[in-house]
Amino acid sequence: MRRSLFLRIHDAVVEHDKYFVQKRNGAGQLGLSSLQKITAAMRMLAYGASADAVDDYVRIGKSTSLESVKRFVRSIINIFGEEYLRSPTNDDVARLLEEGSQRGFPGMLGSIDCMHWVWKNCPTAWQGMYTGHFHEPTIILEAVASKDLWIWHAFFGLPGSHNDLNVLHRSPVFAQLAEGRASPCNYTVNGHEYNMGYYLADGIYPEWSTLVKTIPAPRGNKHKYFAQQQESARKDVERAFGVLQARFAIVRGPGRFWQPCVLKDIMTACIIMHNMIVEDERDCQLDNNFDFNDSIPVVEPSHVQTVPLTEFIQNHHRIRNTQTHKSLKNDLIEHLWQLKGSIDED
Repeated sequence: MRRSLFLRIHDAVVEHDKYFVQKRNGAGQLGLSSLQKITAAMRMLAYGASADAVDDYVRIGKSTSLESVKRFVRSIINIFGEEYLRSPTNDDVARLLEEGSQRGFPGMLGSIDCMHWVWKNCPTAWQGMYTGHFHEPTIILEAVASKDLWIWHAFFGLPGSHNDLNVLHRSPVFAQLAEGRASPCNYTVNGHEYNMGYYLADGIYPEWSTLVKTIPAPRGNKHKYFAQQQESARKDVERAFGVLQARFAIVRGPGRFWQPCVLKDIMTACIIMHNMIVEDERDCQLDNNFDFNDSIPVVEPSHVQTVPLTEFIQNHHRIRNTQTHKSLKNDLIEHLWQLKGSIDED
């Protein structure tokens, strides 16, 4: 990250948690500065360094490094979590719809997938529950990402024995939509109107109206072209996982903490800082032909009353409507084929 962003995080964390403020001990000697503690925490997150290795550079003890990491990630979540882990606002949805329309997928709000984080120090009694097809204990992260690699949804903590479908059924990714609190999303594909956005997903996901999957064995030019474009656009979330692991090596290597709650705080804080870096570097992305809103969005808690149970059930069925999924998929196939024809003519 750039120096200005690091100093912004540093000042906010020091203001939030007085643990990072430099103090004098009983003998009147100055203790560790806030820069030492925060730098040690950032080096452990960014380089995946052990607490012992940080001592050579920052001159800080192992126990202090571990305490600094735990307090640092908790401060990041408390300070920036509401803004940088927010659900898409009306402006965000409008921008995502415009971006998806330019790529040939009107109504697309991003791509959804899961990532496994290996847990090295998983207790022996839990290893059977956390071990899946990776043959070692892992913890699953479900995420939704857009083209600019912003992670809009993060659900972390389920054992690695689950698959993507099990995670989806426990995830709150469609909770606001089912409760009627999601931002409006209206678009037209192939002359048909739809009022729910969708995510691109791989083959394991169900045929819901809010998910668009590829065609496993496409036949014909239309289906082959749709599968090619869907699989290409779906890689956004894979790219987001790769960039997240490249920026914060601690989530690329095996997790060495003992408590799942600490691992969850680390993963959440890394995602928040990843989104902060994406926002900070948006002025360097010259390939985007849509305008970003430079002002910081105002995030306010919702005071809307909970929808009645009957409406909640109706929304729940609308999300899982297989017929709408098939209709939307066919319309997208025709829409992409028409776009390809107009491009070939030009």
